[in-house]
Amino acid sequence: MATAAVEPEPVGAPESLPGPVPGFVPVPGPGRPPRRRGRTTLLIAAAAVLGVVAGTATGYAVQADRAPTPLPALAQPGLAYPAKSLPAGKEAEPLSAEEDSRVKTDGDLRKLLLPRPSGARESVLTWASDGWLSLDAYVRDFDEPDYMFEDLAGKGFRRAASASWEQGEYRETNIFLVQFRADWSLGAPEHAEGQLAYMPEEEDGAGNPGDPVKGSSNGRYYLYKVEREAGYLPQYRARAIAHRGDVMLDINIFDTEPISKKDIRMLAERQLERL
Repeated sequence: MATAAVEPEPVGAPESLPGPVPGFVPVPGPGRPPRRRGRTTLLIAAAAVLGVVAGTATGYAVQADRAPTPLPALAQPGLAYPAKSLPAGKEAEPLSAEEDSRVKTDGDLRKLLLPRPSGARESVLTWASDGWLSLDAYVRDFDEPDYMFEDLAGKGFRRAASASWEQGEYRETNIFLVQFRADWSLGAPEHAEGQLAYMPEEEDGAGNPGDPVKGSSNGRYYLYKVEREAGYLPQYRARAIAHRGDVMLDINIFDTEPISKKDIRMLAERQLERL
């Protein structure tokens, strides 16, 4: 006797999937491409456009039947720009260096980098050119450089400067100053917060919450867990991330010997002071 065919279940399919959480809007994390916009969003957008068109047509019809209403007179009809600029000695005084926070960072950004310590050997970063890094060069060290390029360009990336040196047999220190355009005031804090967001993770970050950088509202420094692999020397790493004004700072120390918290903390505090 024939039996009814039974639809096979997909291999490895979960028994149940959690439903959407009300009010939750997913935000792409650092190095992760943003979520693709769904069909529902497009339908809502189309409905909104149709509503605007219908409302505009109704408004024109109502206005066409009304008599024109004269505009009120200007409250200050005599306002006008002066025909000539102010005479010498009457111009507004420029801000002092203490009042203008952009004086320091508008010059050569490389001069704000910490100087190489006495006895340290200069180490040239692969993608740097005379201490400068273009956006394309800066993002090459990220896991998803294409995404980071678009993300930082959208945040108003202006320029990046770097310094690197070697000490002892294997210790290497890298410092990056990443500056954003003044008209995008959130560029530096957003870039810093994006990097800080994944640092507590075990897989991609340091695996711990880090410690606050003195003098910074949200800066932190971290010690990574040592990486060991058969046939290789152990790999230790420390990192500090912070921002001040339109500049984000990122400091990394690599060594085959343990790195103390004091080493990375002092570098971060001294670099922040120079900004």
